[in-house]
Amino acid sequence: MKKLTTILMLTLVFFMTNSCSKHDDEVIIDCLAESIYIKLHNSTDAVNPKLMNYSVEYTGTGTLSAVKWNFGDGSTGTGTTVAHIYASPGTYEAKADVTVKKNGSECTSSPKRTVTVE
Repeated sequence: MKKLTTILMLTLVFFMTNSCSKHDDEVIIDCLAESIYIKLHNSTDAVNPKLMNYSVEYTGTGTLSAVKWNFGDGSTGTGTTVAHIYASPGTYEAKADVTVKKNGSECTSSPKRTVTVE
């Protein structure tokens, strides 16, 4: 009986020391929730149909710390507002890796937008 009690106690201690703390749970929940507040916008230039203007809008309570763009044609850029000239017409998938700082941690979301260049 003593061995069984000892094993149960050790198992309990193991799970208590290796489980997530409340702080860890809050950080995970915050990271997932932040992606709701990120929106991508794009518009085609009126003069040059191959020029696409992109921007990120963030309305959450954290701080937008970095935006890295992949325009879907092998080109990249950085910043909350960027312009990109596509070499040829086609359909491209633009992606923004948006990093938000909140409560001492960073969260990165990667929203995508499909654009057609004429």
